[in-house]
Amino acid sequence: MLKAIHNKLDDLYPEMVEIRRFLHQYPELSFQETKTAQYIADFYEELGIPYQQNVGGNGVIATLEGGKPGKVVALRADFDALPIQDEKDVPYKSKIDGVMHACGHDGHTASLLTLAKVMTAFQDDLPGTILFLHQHAEEYAPGGAQPIIESGALDKADAVFGTHLWATTPFGVLQTSKDTFMAGPDRFEITIQGQGGHGGYPHQTKDAITIGSRLVSQLQEIVSRRLDPLSTAVISIGQFEAGSAFNVIADKARLVGTVRYLQLDVQEQIIEEMEKVIQGTCIANDASYTFDYDKGYPPLVNNTQEAELVLEASKQVDDIHTSEEIQPVMAGEDFAYYTQAKPGAYFFTGAKKEGYPHHHPMFDIDERAIPVAAKTLIAAYFAYQAQTQAKG
Repeated sequence: MLKAIHNKLDDLYPEMVEIRRFLHQYPELSFQETKTAQYIADFYEELGIPYQQNVGGNGVIATLEGGKPGKVVALRADFDALPIQDEKDVPYKSKIDGVMHACGHDGHTASLLTLAKVMTAFQDDLPGTILFLHQHAEEYAPGGAQPIIESGALDKADAVFGTHLWATTPFGVLQTSKDTFMAGPDRFEITIQGQGGHGGYPHQTKDAITIGSRLVSQLQEIVSRRLDPLSTAVISIGQFEAGSAFNVIADKARLVGTVRYLQLDVQEQIIEEMEKVIQGTCIANDASYTFDYDKGYPPLVNNTQEAELVLEASKQVDDIHTSEEIQPVMAGEDFAYYTQAKPGAYFFTGAKKEGYPHHHPMFDIDERAIPVAAKTLIAAYFAYQAQTQAKG
């Protein structure tokens, strides 16, 4: 049956591309995806598959009950976009100014919708139940996964699988981990309050730019000099805002950045060390400060057994020539909440096209990867059903 499903997915490749390109032209930001959610709901309405809308916010979950006994397995795709201007010169370029599918979520949605369409033809012979889980707001914390879980909509699920079309991994390559797979991504903001003044009289000021510059350097020493060298972490400053004129010393500076980590104890140590460094630097320069630290998603930790199932199931997908375990990546994903709540695994489906990374204005994917994602998800579904039945 799996081979027949894969063949039907290949037959519907043009429809997958059409769905993906339509969604690419009409992206919506996190927590604002009402039209996209309605598009998904209308698709299931036409298929005749029962579905729930407004799950945990803008989430949509469709339920396909098979004709044979088995477990309930959720297959997840996210559908929000990013506040980025699309700079590609393609017919399907975003029509929404300043908003873009720069992470492949349009492809995730096209993959899962088309898989649902195919599976209706196999419903009578399907073991168990598929939950087609369409999640909103992956890109922006607190995200959509946690409220979906809190809604109780996944209480009946026995396992959950998901994939990301990964634009820096070649087509035909599947990547995952049997343990920690993606980092916990946090956000912080530091405001330094000094004392401004004339550029010709720096001795009469407390230069917020100088103090902020020292902080940029000293915060890096937390990772290089205060953490165990075997611990993995990143502290990056993404914004440094200060000053209003060439001859005026700034009285205030604002630094915004991110912390990435793989272990919770490392996260706590970084927060503690950052507070010490910021406080010490500001005291030494007679300045005051505020430090706001927002904890984001936890690290994404795959369940070993389910990750092994994905690796094994991928061997049944003709388009995949390499399935490999990789070291954790420092990007974050709120799929982490699903594997905290249920057995499950997340994996990357190679979709490299031009080589532009995720969240880039020129981002695009190799659309051949869209059916590969669907094929692997359904292969993992059947592998899970077979394994649980074998255990009795």
